[in-house]
Amino acid sequence: MSATRSQDLAQTTFQLLMLGALIATSFWIIRPFLVPFTWAAMIVVATWPVLLQTQAWLGDRRTPAVALLTVTLLLFLVVPLYFVITTIVDNVAQLVEWSKTAATLTVPPPPEWVERLPLIGAKIAARWQQLASAGPDEIAARLSPFARTVALWFVARVGNVGRLLGEFVLTVIIAAILYARGETVVRGADRFARRLAGPRGENAIHLAAQAVRAVALGVVVTAIAQSVLGGIGLAIADVPFAAILTAVMFILAIAQIGAGPVLLVATIWVYSKSGAAYGTVFLVWAVFCTTFDNILRPMLIKRGADLPLLLIFVGVIGGLIAFGVVGLFIGPVVLAVGYTLLAQWVNDESAVPAEDRPAASREVA
Repeated sequence: MSATRSQDLAQTTFQLLMLGALIATSFWIIRPFLVPFTWAAMIVVATWPVLLQTQAWLGDRRTPAVALLTVTLLLFLVVPLYFVITTIVDNVAQLVEWSKTAATLTVPPPPEWVERLPLIGAKIAARWQQLASAGPDEIAARLSPFARTVALWFVARVGNVGRLLGEFVLTVIIAAILYARGETVVRGADRFARRLAGPRGENAIHLAAQAVRAVALGVVVTAIAQSVLGGIGLAIADVPFAAILTAVMFILAIAQIGAGPVLLVATIWVYSKSGAAYGTVFLVWAVFCTTFDNILRPMLIKRGADLPLLLIFVGVIGGLIAFGVVGLFIGPVVLAVGYTLLAQWVNDESAVPAEDRPAASREVA
């Protein structure tokens, strides 16, 4: 009997080892596709209602609807690149002139209103005066460390452009496949979740989809609103390259960095070109555009998923810190599913012995 148990234990151990090795090898093989697949799944889940509406509009034909949404996803890559390249080509002469001017750069003395700014005016005016009294060579020497840092950062990002473009194209391809086979994928996910955890597992899958749509609604709509309002301010203030800066604000808002960096630079430019009055008005508008998303985003997410606002906020921020931009969706999904399962387990009266239930619960039963 003991020999049989020993043999069964050895067999089970080797089976588990082989199964673990198979799972680890499989994940190692598909590791390059995990990020594109995750992004594609989030995009498809968030835009599935749009696909169904488009399909109905096209005579209930799935293939044209999938093609239309796939082309739309590709335009999110092509259109910004087109505007960037077009703007650079149209302003080559100005860029060359700026590069020549930078070699003989001199800083004018600070305006009188700078020193009158509360708290920081005197310090800014003193530093500004130091730069104004320095020659072009000294200014270049002071700026060279910052220029070197910016150049290294730019080279590092350019080196990743090919990989990012490849991941984006792969994401679009996977999204097109999921669009075309969405119902089959959903049935498979439901069966897997039901097999894993019964009806609660299936409910968790549906809750995860609701959380993804809610976060997508909050993030995308907030980014559009923030970039549009910021772009209106740039256009009214006559800031150069307002269209490109608006696109940059949209990208930064999607990445949860916000429009703050762009609007900060624009505020400094407006102060230097238009004076204190216009600069202060633009500063107030910039502060509004930078901060109102903290109110709008949680409201939109809360509207899309009936979950506690604190839970959603912690999921968005914690997911962003833990997993990067894709964590915006992963964080709320994980917390939403965990919160719902925990609440169902705590409120499950059938798992509590009758003698341990409160009197009110026994009477109702």
